[in-house]
Amino acid sequence: MDFDINTLRSLATVVSFVTFIGIVVWAYSGRNAADFETAARLPFEQD
Repeated sequence: MDFDINTLRSLATVVSFVTFIGIVVWAYSGRNAADFETAARLPFEQD
């Protein structure tokens, strides 16, 4: 298998896209909703 710079660039693009999709799926999963809601209220809490 012959790797040139364009193959490596394509591979880096695909890996980055898969990572991005994984982060989006994680962020919008229902399991994290309560944690994100708590974090969203932190700036408004007073000591």
